[in-house]
Amino acid sequence: MIQMSLVGVRVEVPTNQPIVLLREEEGQRYLPIFIGPPEATAIVYALQGMETPRPMTHDLFKTVLDDLAIELQRVVITELHDGTFYAEIELGGNGGETRRISSRPSDALALAARYPEPVPIFAAEAVLDEAGILFDQDEEEAQIEEFREFLNEVTPEDFAAE
Repeated sequence: MIQMSLVGVRVEVPTNQPIVLLREEEGQRYLPIFIGPPEATAIVYALQGMETPRPMTHDLFKTVLDDLAIELQRVVITELHDGTFYAEIELGGNGGETRRISSRPSDALALAARYPEPVPIFAAEAVLDEAGILFDQDEEEAQIEEFREFLNEVTPEDFAAE
């Protein structure tokens, strides 16, 4: 397993399809995962610390986990089949028991983004070998700066379905 960090969400041009972008902690590969607009909105809300008048689904799930004293220990991007990514969330409770539950990567990441302390994110080596992207250093810095500018200007309404 390779430890990753959540860089953020961006919109792929020209398709206007949102992607969540992960980056290797100890490397230079990125893992772009296409996600739906509602999941993109949920992740952006969490990353920007935006409050909604009523809890979103991921907020509700986090509240349930907190109330049951269950900890989200990590997110693992486990597989890639026919262009579809698969993930699991690892949960731990009071008794020391750990459970892994199947999840869409977007939902797992939207949940993880809601915790004040970073939740470890991992990807299987085979997933990174198949779908990872390597940027050269100059291009990487320019893209990261462009992405930061995008995050500063994006609003949740940008992800609303037309």
